[in-house]
Amino acid sequence: MDSLHHKLDSTEPFELTEEMRVAAAAKWYELGKISQEKAAEIAGLNREEFMLTLSRLQVSPFQYTVQEIEEELRDAH
Repeated sequence: MDSLHHKLDSTEPFELTEEMRVAAAAKWYELGKISQEKAAEIAGLNREEFMLTLSRLQVSPFQYTVQEIEEELRDAH
């Protein structure tokens, strides 16, 4: 059986963990399981950074339900 070995440098485990957290948050947001605000929090980003990340991952930042739009409008006033 062939195998692949890769030695991780000291920063790779942290970077991998961070990338997995961002990817999971983006996917859960895309599936409508969590709000954009919660996804940004999970990803460790502010909402602007999270929206830019969604663009990079080719995920639409507009996954709002009618209820979420109403809440956003209510909170804005």
